[in-house]
Amino acid sequence: MPVLRGPLLGIAYKLVSVLIFIVMSALIKSTADHVPAGEAVFFRSFFAIPVIVAWLAMRRELSTGLRTKNPMGHVWRGFAGTCAMGLGFAGLGYLPLPEVTAIGYAAPLLTVIFAAMFLGEDVRLFRISCVILGMTGVMIVLWPRLTFLEGSASHREAFGAMLVLGGAVFAALAQVFVRKMVAIEKTSAIVFWFSCTASILSLFTIPFGWVIPTASEAALLVLAGLLGGLGQIFLTSSYREADASLVAPFDYASMIFALAIGYFVFSEVPTMAMLAGAAIVITAGVLIIWRERRLGLERARQRKAMTPQG
Repeated sequence: MPVLRGPLLGIAYKLVSVLIFIVMSALIKSTADHVPAGEAVFFRSFFAIPVIVAWLAMRRELSTGLRTKNPMGHVWRGFAGTCAMGLGFAGLGYLPLPEVTAIGYAAPLLTVIFAAMFLGEDVRLFRISCVILGMTGVMIVLWPRLTFLEGSASHREAFGAMLVLGGAVFAALAQVFVRKMVAIEKTSAIVFWFSCTASILSLFTIPFGWVIPTASEAALLVLAGLLGGLGQIFLTSSYREADASLVAPFDYASMIFALAIGYFVFSEVPTMAMLAGAAIVITAGVLIIWRERRLGLERARQRKAMTPQG
């Protein structure tokens, strides 16, 4: 049997990471009715640390992962990423998994805007047009949740939609911080210190009502954390094996996995508005990635230092 090498191996690693992160989100969602989002962030971050440390040690990169030239950069990236994760986890308690996934696709679109605003990146008509197209798709997904006419969304669902959209905003801000940090920081350091800062920052939510999880909930949350660390390893490995522009479009396989898990595990049936909006957002995202490849923009180090939550 032939062994996968190079680009094919990179694509395989990417798909595995996407599946792991969707399963992780499903585990968080299954506890969301009882466990607060801040507490879920702690489990997700803290129990990812030993997995990441073991991986760095195996690669003999542990010293690199612990060394940093910009401590405050990690704090700000950690703050934005923790907010993104917390809001996204909170949204899982209000909305179907595929819908949360679709709204989360707004993050890379918003990153284009924030990069132009805060980093001075040159954003031309093509990418602006793609961002507008993508945000139109996001609004198609959001609109049924934000209209309060008879028979439409409840206030609870509207609140959930705003939480997830807020998470996408913070995820985009986190990616802007990463873009600044990769110039002087190693990817291993960015990955390691994010888990550490997110674990610490999540403790500040204790006064807002942490609970003692049941044995089954604790097991699910610990597993989510371990999977989060494992998913980060596969994500980083995918960008070691193949160019960012090749593997990045496979992010959108998350919608297939989310639809399957949502339907078979949570009995969530997607609406036509959600499917149509997600298709538009995915199209816009792929067009932006294609354009970056044509322009020769290298995003590998930035992408592999990110998590789906920021």
